[in-house]
Amino acid sequence: MRPAHTITDIWAKLLPRFEGSSATLQGRIKEMMVRSILDGLVPAGAAIPPSRSLAQALGVSRNTVSLALQMLVDKGFLVARERSGLFVNPDIVLGQANRSDQPATAGNGLAWSERLQSAVSQQRNIVKPVNWQDFAFPFVYGQFDASLMPLADWRACSQQSLLAPAVRKWSQDHVDRDHEGLVSQIQHRLLPARGIVAQRDQILVTAGAQMACHLLAHVLIGPHTVVGMEDPGYPDARNNFELRSQRVVPLAVDEHGLVPSRKLGMCDYVYVTPSHQCPTSVTMPLERRQALLALAHQKNLVLFEDDHESELNFSGRPLPALKSLDTEGRVVYLGSLSKTLAHGLRLGYIVAPAELIKELRAMRRLMLRHVPSNNAHIASLFIAQGYHDAFIRKLNVTYRERRQVLLQALARWLPDCSVSLAIGGSGAWVQGPAGLDASALAQAAWARGVLIEPGAVFYARPTAAQNNRFRMGYSAIAGAAIEAGVRQLGVARLVAGL
Repeated sequence: MRPAHTITDIWAKLLPRFEGSSATLQGRIKEMMVRSILDGLVPAGAAIPPSRSLAQALGVSRNTVSLALQMLVDKGFLVARERSGLFVNPDIVLGQANRSDQPATAGNGLAWSERLQSAVSQQRNIVKPVNWQDFAFPFVYGQFDASLMPLADWRACSQQSLLAPAVRKWSQDHVDRDHEGLVSQIQHRLLPARGIVAQRDQILVTAGAQMACHLLAHVLIGPHTVVGMEDPGYPDARNNFELRSQRVVPLAVDEHGLVPSRKLGMCDYVYVTPSHQCPTSVTMPLERRQALLALAHQKNLVLFEDDHESELNFSGRPLPALKSLDTEGRVVYLGSLSKTLAHGLRLGYIVAPAELIKELRAMRRLMLRHVPSNNAHIASLFIAQGYHDAFIRKLNVTYRERRQVLLQALARWLPDCSVSLAIGGSGAWVQGPAGLDASALAQAAWARGVLIEPGAVFYARPTAAQNNRFRMGYSAIAGAAIEAGVRQLGVARLVAGL
């Protein structure tokens, strides 16, 4: 048995590793203690040091340590013995598998590469460092500034979701059904704002737009199905479609979004982002939307409309969704709550004819049955009680200001770069002068705490001439840091000779 002072040393060394694992210090200490017991670092039957000496070693208050220890007693990790103190409960590790001293094998010599039917890991993806929040100037896209999140409002909805009647509803296995409250809010609050009328059997909740693309690919697309993709376009959508089809074709994009050219006529399906084109953020005008629908009717093709960030519109009145103009049911609509609420929430939805939704629902059941209903329940309350509308208004004001600061900073520190025109969204598409290597610039900027996204990954087959594009998100960086961040980007370019 380890002496008590050794356990004190172990916990003192372990605690820093749990930085950020819990919102509270007491939570970190509890997690650290539980992990050390279950991992065998603190053996069964070991005596726990007094709370006073533990508090001193950990550098926290005695009360914090006492509360953490009491929780471990309540949950059976520790047992109290009269006049002897606390000990690790020997029964707590009975359900743990015995640890082998043998080193882990690297696949037992099996040739896994010969067994793989696809090489998904080899696809080109947008790459963000896991620790992007540690960078001084994170111009990353698809993340959010936690300081903007209305935590008090979300917490209130979370607390309501933990009342007994609510728990009985969301905690059950819904099999293939969606959370009724969230579907109702999508149907009556979110879709009407986009001019869309839909019945409940025409709505399916997804774990974001990527899952929507994955479901559509598996249900509708085969090896010889022709799928049109904006170029540049959303890599995750392209990758999903390329897993199923050998005929994913790039379609031209200009300052008004997808160009309705003859090339669309050869497609069975076309993926399009009209509200804020990915990655350029340009908005497709009404006339082009109507022309695109007319061409879809003429050529009998189906449109996948990814309406991401449609709520982020600085003009105050966004254009109607393609789906709202569709009279034939040939537009499949992809919406998302993750892009505005919190990207880690992973909540989105598909709106399509009931016959298609039925098949997509069956496919989703094979993947994960349904999205987590506790998150869906909280999100439905957040929307129903008006918090979502207020949050979107706040984001529009904040992002409009941040974009303006970014444009002014780019004009000052990178005057030979141009930015695609946009009336909303959370990112800027920047084009440098001919010959600029955006990947090399991103690497040089990284060393100065600046994160940007090289644009080559958005192109199906990037050329040298397209390597001067990059994207700068402004959703995750504080407005006060934008000017300094762009200045550092300019310095990085100068030092690197780019």
